[in-house]
Amino acid sequence: MEFETWWLSAIPVFFALGWIAARIDIKQLVSESRTLPRGYFKGLNFLLNEQPDKAIDAFIEVVKLDPETIELHFALGNLFRRRGETERAIRVHQNLLARADLPLDLQWQAQFELGQDYLKAGLLDRAEETFNQLVGTQYGAQAGRALLEIYQREKEWQRAIDSAQALQDSGAGGRQKEIAQFYCELAQDELVRSDTDKALALLDKALAADRKNVRAAILVGDALLAMGNVEDALAAWRRVEQQSVPHVALVAQRLMDGYRAVGRPQEGLNLLKSYLAEAPSIDLLEVVFKVVLEMEGVDAANQLMSDELRRTPTLLGLDKLLEARLLNARPEIRPELSMVQNLVHGYTQKLARYQCSHCGFKARQYYWQCPGCSQWETYPPRRTEELNVMS
Repeated sequence: MEFETWWLSAIPVFFALGWIAARIDIKQLVSESRTLPRGYFKGLNFLLNEQPDKAIDAFIEVVKLDPETIELHFALGNLFRRRGETERAIRVHQNLLARADLPLDLQWQAQFELGQDYLKAGLLDRAEETFNQLVGTQYGAQAGRALLEIYQREKEWQRAIDSAQALQDSGAGGRQKEIAQFYCELAQDELVRSDTDKALALLDKALAADRKNVRAAILVGDALLAMGNVEDALAAWRRVEQQSVPHVALVAQRLMDGYRAVGRPQEGLNLLKSYLAEAPSIDLLEVVFKVVLEMEGVDAANQLMSDELRRTPTLLGLDKLLEARLLNARPEIRPELSMVQNLVHGYTQKLARYQCSHCGFKARQYYWQCPGCSQWETYPPRRTEELNVMS
């Protein structure tokens, strides 16, 4: 292909056009920035310097001078909500919704923000009503998640199931684990009312939603035990091993009590020992220790604790070993040994806690739903010191 010489003369023309276009854009940008109130930039500067109080004051002045600053209203409302000033946030977003000229998409945004304000303020009935009006809009998924949170707070588990199922069907992510837990909550309520048939029907739905739901398996055993079917209850609790071996510590005492009830305590002890060999656990060890002490004597209990401490060296284990040693210690060393055991025991109380893997919230008892972050199944079935040793 031959080179056309006229292209050389066109290059300066294209360059000049580009320069003119850039100048126009710069002039437009400068012009637009000059129309913004000075307080707007002051507010932004305060935000960047992490001075939210001064930022709010600056933005309030801007809103007073120029009520048309819709985005600034949203920013101001969010700042109020984050600071816990929910009444002021609610007024900001209500004022936005009262504007007749507000486009539909911004109406939805304002309504969603208002629902968040109500939720933060604990006005759950108003929040629910507000979010329900957003179902089917572009904020439908976000509103659905907020409604799910509300139903959990109010312990309306059937509505929580319906909401979670709707979210899942809309493609907003799987909710099977939560749905199974909601059925477990309903089943537990029925067990309190002694309606075991209804509880078992709900637990079947829980396991249909999540076959690995340990809580459902445990509650099935509890329901069967309440009906007097001890053997079936034992079979249900043993299924926990197939779902999650570490969780067998949660049913160890139930299993031992059940085997005693059917007259086979040695079989129960052997089963718990096999679990302990497969998944060491302080909670499981405590149950086994008491049973060994009762059935096999002090020496066997001492040997058990010594072997387990060598295998998994923890202060919690040392506390139990000292407790075992005290049982047959010579009278002259018992006071000193008791003093050491009390010191160790006092310290281990801080370590003998469960810890949420999502938010780090620690608790003395095991929770299926974290009290700190409200997430489900985030507590490992081991104490914090055990987790540190394993990691």
